[in-house]
Amino acid sequence: MHDSTQRAAGLPVSGTERFRRGYARMLEWVVSGLVVLLALEVTVGIVFRVGGRSLVWYDELASVMLAWLTFYGSALASVMRGHIACPELVNALPVGARRAVNAFAQVLVILFFVLLGYVGITIMPMLAGDTLVSLPIPMNLVQSVIPISAAMIVVAEFTHLVDMLGRRTRMPEAHGGVALSDGLH
Repeated sequence: MHDSTQRAAGLPVSGTERFRRGYARMLEWVVSGLVVLLALEVTVGIVFRVGGRSLVWYDELASVMLAWLTFYGSALASVMRGHIACPELVNALPVGARRAVNAFAQVLVILFFVLLGYVGITIMPMLAGDTLVSLPIPMNLVQSVIPISAAMIVVAEFTHLVDMLGRRTRMPEAHGGVALSDGLH
């Protein structure tokens, strides 16, 4: 439920909801900044290529920026509950089972991203001293997106879990994610 809907209904806005809104706003700035930088970088690359002076580094940097955009965009989608889900299956369950299945799914997602973040951190020392092929950018900086975005997703998913478990009233229909069937009409 959005802040304005909660205020109109006379319901208080939870602390986690206020945090999530600020967190989403910060991630929107990060993702927007990456989109702008990627667009500028690709435009510069095209201009130089058309001028007959291709930049040797432009496509490698564009690939890195696209990967970063994907990872940080995934964190934003996680905060906004924008990932694909199958709420129809969960909504068919009784209320108690619905709550248990949703909580279990949240815990699995959190555990997966904790594991991904851990693996991302463990590979960082192995990359020490390596750089991109065409630019002197350290590979551990490039690959830092994995543990950082994993941690951001854990934070987002944890706030959803806190709200879900803190709900004392009847469990509403599952609303996490975009219904898989939405793209099939």
